[in-house]
Amino acid sequence: MNYNGLDFNTYFRNHPDINGYFGKYGGCYIPDELKKAMDEITEAYLTICKSSKFIGELRRIRKEFQGRPTPVSHLERLSNSIGNVQLYVKREDLNHTGAHKLNHCMGEALLAKYMGKKKIIAETGAGQHGVALATAAAYFGLECDIYMGAVDIKKQAPNVARMKILGANVVEVTDGLQTLKEAVDAAFAAYSKEYKECIYCIGSALGPHPFPLMVRDFQSVVGIEAKEQFREMTGELPDAVVACVGGGSNAMGMFAAFLNEPVDIYGVEPLGRGPKLGDHAASLTFGTEGIMHGFNSIMLKDENGEPAPVYSVASGLDYPSSGPEHAYLRDLGRIKYDVVDDEETIDAFFKLSRMEGIIPAIESSHAVAYAMKLAKEMNRGSILINLSGRGDKDMDYIIEKYGIR
Repeated sequence: MNYNGLDFNTYFRNHPDINGYFGKYGGCYIPDELKKAMDEITEAYLTICKSSKFIGELRRIRKEFQGRPTPVSHLERLSNSIGNVQLYVKREDLNHTGAHKLNHCMGEALLAKYMGKKKIIAETGAGQHGVALATAAAYFGLECDIYMGAVDIKKQAPNVARMKILGANVVEVTDGLQTLKEAVDAAFAAYSKEYKECIYCIGSALGPHPFPLMVRDFQSVVGIEAKEQFREMTGELPDAVVACVGGGSNAMGMFAAFLNEPVDIYGVEPLGRGPKLGDHAASLTFGTEGIMHGFNSIMLKDENGEPAPVYSVASGLDYPSSGPEHAYLRDLGRIKYDVVDDEETIDAFFKLSRMEGIIPAIESSHAVAYAMKLAKEMNRGSILINLSGRGDKDMDYIIEKYGIR
């Protein structure tokens, strides 16, 4: 398939390029000493990603430990309440630990063992990446430090408890807005001092090269499974694929399998309280090109050109940038990026819970909300949604802020 002159038959062979760029986005903008550490990770990953031993071990872990493949479910009652379009969800909420994050965390931890590292460190927002990495650390016998903003620690208490039970050291970050950006800042600062003994396992398809590549590769299992399962269920491909986008790991995992197919693809960003800067985290919709946390992408900036304050009801989406591959695919026009606000998201959270018996993560509820709107615009067809996580972690916060509807 060709799109705007780009041949998607060879897309993954050429993207990213040898320096980690997707077009003009990506790269590795970090101090020289850390660059050596990233080069070490790149060399190790590019070596073992083609190793049958590594691939075989990862497949065994996915099947025997993670519980993959996760199923695709038809949302019949919700679909019929909207119209003729049929909605389906890829059930990453049923992946062990309750979200897609374990897909890349087990891969990154296996890479750390291969490299002889003793410790893994990371940031987390909603806590799902932190729980997944703490799980991987326990599985492989590694030390684990998780940096998390104080605001998110309060919002996501169940996941904080899980991380601690799994043996991780949860480091509270009290700088700035005390959310995901500040957690990334703190984790990078710690890594700069400890890189010889550990690796920084980035929680999304962003950061300096090779992490956007690695996370996409590890997460691609989601889309590969979903495409095969959907064809088996229906005999065809969906008309549209939808996923929420913060940093972009669940979305890239789902979208990768469909880039070369005649399918419309939608990435959904958080509009939050509205379009005013500081009231949302929709970087691809409202942002401009900029560099932060070691990579060039589209970001939300303040009046000084620095990363702007952001907000989302979903702790996993409140980041002022997005992965470089998303920025590239946006510019190409292959993926349409759009927004839903908090109210639409919470409405979708309750509708999916009440009509289908599935309590989604607030992050995933953004994708469900958009798919519901899209279904009303379509006369017929089907939509496949990546349900990237379950809502156990969010229930206390939802009840406190919104009550039971």
